[in-house]
Amino acid sequence: MEKLVSAVNGWLWSPVLVVFIVFCGLYFSFRTKFLQIRHIKEMVKLIASGKGSDAGVSSFQALAMSLSGRIGVGNIAGTATGIAFGGPGSVFWMWVITFVGAASAFVESTLAQIYKENQHGVYRGGPAYYIEKGLGWKWFAVVFAVATLLAMAVLMPGIQANAIADSVHNAFGVDKTITGIIVIALIGFTIFGGVKRIARVAELVVPFMAIGYLLIALAIMVINIEKTPEVFGLIFKSAFGAESLFGGIIGSAVMWGVKRGLYANEAGQGTGAHPAAAAEVSHPVKQGLVQAFSIYLDVFLVVTSTAMMILFTNQYNVINEKTKEIIVENLKGVNPGPGYTQAAVDTILPGFGPAFVAIALFFFAFTTIYAYYYIAETNLAYLVRGKYSGIAFVVLKLVLLVSTFYGSVKTAATAWAMGDIGLGIMVWLNLIAILLLFKPAHIALKDYEEQLKQGKDPEFNSSKFAIKNADFWKNGYEKSRKNEGENVS
Repeated sequence: MEKLVSAVNGWLWSPVLVVFIVFCGLYFSFRTKFLQIRHIKEMVKLIASGKGSDAGVSSFQALAMSLSGRIGVGNIAGTATGIAFGGPGSVFWMWVITFVGAASAFVESTLAQIYKENQHGVYRGGPAYYIEKGLGWKWFAVVFAVATLLAMAVLMPGIQANAIADSVHNAFGVDKTITGIIVIALIGFTIFGGVKRIARVAELVVPFMAIGYLLIALAIMVINIEKTPEVFGLIFKSAFGAESLFGGIIGSAVMWGVKRGLYANEAGQGTGAHPAAAAEVSHPVKQGLVQAFSIYLDVFLVVTSTAMMILFTNQYNVINEKTKEIIVENLKGVNPGPGYTQAAVDTILPGFGPAFVAIALFFFAFTTIYAYYYIAETNLAYLVRGKYSGIAFVVLKLVLLVSTFYGSVKTAATAWAMGDIGLGIMVWLNLIAILLLFKPAHIALKDYEEQLKQGKDPEFNSSKFAIKNADFWKNGYEKSRKNEGENVS
């Protein structure tokens, strides 16, 4: 079984997938004339504008929900691993793939809005919805929904919970069982309160945890301010093999930077499209731009903060993955992962490193489980409709809580690999879908830009462009809202 899982996982996450993701990002970037640069001002403006409704959450709440999923264990452990096997140059390639990936994030989130629907008074949408409605491939959509449900509800929550339990145990000596009970109690309280409660929790917790993390990183950088030219010089030189020490692993720098950047920003994976569909906006492009900006916040702030803490304090090792040769050993006996960040924090706050990382991991992983649940719920809503949907949602909540608790007390490498299989299937199917469905997103972008030039607050009407199955928008935003009996905000 383990050999089979490993073989399938190796095929799904082969270099071919990395190249495909980069290709899609570059294609969307050129076709949209690099909207990730042109519309930065509009992105920032949209984050604070817009209100929620009975059916949808606000733009900021949707942003917070997507960041909940993007900002997780990978932002601490993943960044450290990238530096360990790709050297400091990997950080540069994390930045590059994030910039390119912003265009993919825009396309998938705009599509999620175009093809969203109102189910039982709540907006639902995402890859399964736009695959069926936009491409007409029901089987394709069902495969995506099932893979997502398995990954998000069964396999992945336990991995995040295990990181919480391990870090809390190492820092404070708390038994993993106790931590597991506390975690599922808090998660249960939130997910049984519905989408709106998840959005409210994310809206409060995400800014709090991000700001706290950034402040510690800033403090480390200020204390070591004289190293700024040296650190950034090392990053850029190592990225292109100009640093002799890391010249032999330039390929690893690119590959690990791209892989870890993709893992952190999730652009093109379809995960961010789910909360994007839940937003109350007058035009699909509004949420597309907000979600494009969300991956900037994730990588250029949180991931970069981790990298700066590690590099400014020299608390890292670098290993040639192929030869196993140790190129740099500043932390003898410390494995790649959170230990690098712990050691970095210890340089300014001796003894506080383990506690700080435990607290950061708790918030990062905790809110990621919320995001997993919401994505799983959205795909279950796609698969199960009618009178049995209420029962199905209760079962889903219980399954997620069980898998979370199990992961808190015990996890296995096979679970990681199986979780990656679910995610790998999601990525392949979603990338194919958004590549084939680029036209509606492009039409929406041109319409949005034309209305902006006219000084309007853009509103969308899918009938004007003959976009089939975009039923929510077929009568225009205001009429669609009124027809559904909702209060226009």
